[in-house]
Amino acid sequence: MTDEDDATEAATTVAEDARADRLDRFPTPGPRNSLWSWPDAKSPLTIVRNYVVIVLARVSPSLRLKNWLLSRIGVTVGSGVSWGLESTPDVFWPERITVEDDAIVGYDATLLCHEFLHEEYRLGEVVIEEGAMIGAGAVVLPGVTVGSGARVAANSLVADDVPPNATVAGVPADVVSRADPDE
Repeated sequence: MTDEDDATEAATTVAEDARADRLDRFPTPGPRNSLWSWPDAKSPLTIVRNYVVIVLARVSPSLRLKNWLLSRIGVTVGSGVSWGLESTPDVFWPERITVEDDAIVGYDATLLCHEFLHEEYRLGEVVIEEGAMIGAGAVVLPGVTVGSGARVAANSLVADDVPPNATVAGVPADVVSRADPDE
């Protein structure tokens, strides 16, 4: 292994630890996995309301209506935000999502703020900073920040923060290029 490989591995470990450190953990003791405890985690009526609003937003061709609907359930939506058809914010905790000015969330992209696991569930903020773009079908996991001007390629799984002006791609997403912010 070269010094460069060691540095890359160390940077990856730090990034993974940073996301893990930003997640709130809630143990769910019992014989079943944590998804069975979702009614204890969040009001079923709230989930139904969020689901209905998100379904309406997913199929609406109007960006203004999408932004208005999503802001009603707690998503922080900046000005000029564009949501592609079928894009889906977290139905359980949409209030943990921030999409800053002029960001794009592409067709069928998903922003998750929760992870239901075997013995716990985890919650984390998702921040899509100004001018960032999330490609079609991409999934952004809880605790992730996509930096200003960054780009996430279609069908990528974003498990770590994306640096500003970087392009990431893959499963899991890795940096494939960096743009000069002055261009």
